[in-house]
Amino acid sequence: MKAKHLLLALCCIFLTHLEVKAQLGFSHEIGVITGPVAFQSDYGERFDFETNSGNVGFGLGIVHYINFAYRADCNCYSRDTYWNDHFKIRNEIDFHVTNFDNFGPEAEDNDFGGLRLRNHRGKSSVFEIGTQIEYFPLSIRDFQADSYKFAPYISFGVHFVSFDPEATSALAPDGNIFADVANPFTADPTDFGPALIEAFGVGEGENGTGIDTRQGETWAITWSAGVRYKLGPLSDLLVDARWHFYTSNWVDGLNPDPRPSNRANDWIFWLNFGYIYYLE
Repeated sequence: MKAKHLLLALCCIFLTHLEVKAQLGFSHEIGVITGPVAFQSDYGERFDFETNSGNVGFGLGIVHYINFAYRADCNCYSRDTYWNDHFKIRNEIDFHVTNFDNFGPEAEDNDFGGLRLRNHRGKSSVFEIGTQIEYFPLSIRDFQADSYKFAPYISFGVHFVSFDPEATSALAPDGNIFADVANPFTADPTDFGPALIEAFGVGEGENGTGIDTRQGETWAITWSAGVRYKLGPLSDLLVDARWHFYTSNWVDGLNPDPRPSNRANDWIFWLNFGYIYYLE
């Protein structure tokens, strides 16, 4: 968490520096975004509809834009170049939380593995801070002048990520579903059943299992496609479909290696809605 606080402080200093240097030929926008987060994790089964629809959380973010098309120092348009008229820099701080359940045929199996999967639940709280470059194929100057109401865009960027996963189970209160508890399906308490082995296997993490609820840090590659709607001279609404691909597979606290189906790191799809205000 120290790295998170350091980056937050650096971001505040950076934004303050940008305000002081507004004479360089740009202006600022601030806003908020919020919406549902579909977390593609190791809970449940890949390509299972119930998994994808059930493990959905909620996110909230604060965004700041550097607008090169308009100058804050003179309340006038900047020099008309392709960069100034089609690109913005977006800085943001995000926080999202998702609760996880194991869905799918393996969790429905009538054996000890299925029982443990059904009782195993998780949660991950994720803090992100980062920057994106947004490209607007239509003129930003014309959009600000209300020549048209909609301005589509695409973006690409990088985020620093701090995550805090949790895991619980009715059969193992500490969240470790590999704990030595009585097996009602067999006389051998070490026989977890095929569903459990297929779903989790063994691997890195706490106690040599595929579960690790320790706090961690990683990076995310982000890209998005969205559209702005001109609400007024100094305000916009936006709808944004975003993907964050994490460079770690522990963001959800689960990394059941090795198994062929566990071939991708954690990632999210975030559909958010926002309000943007232009600072004069």
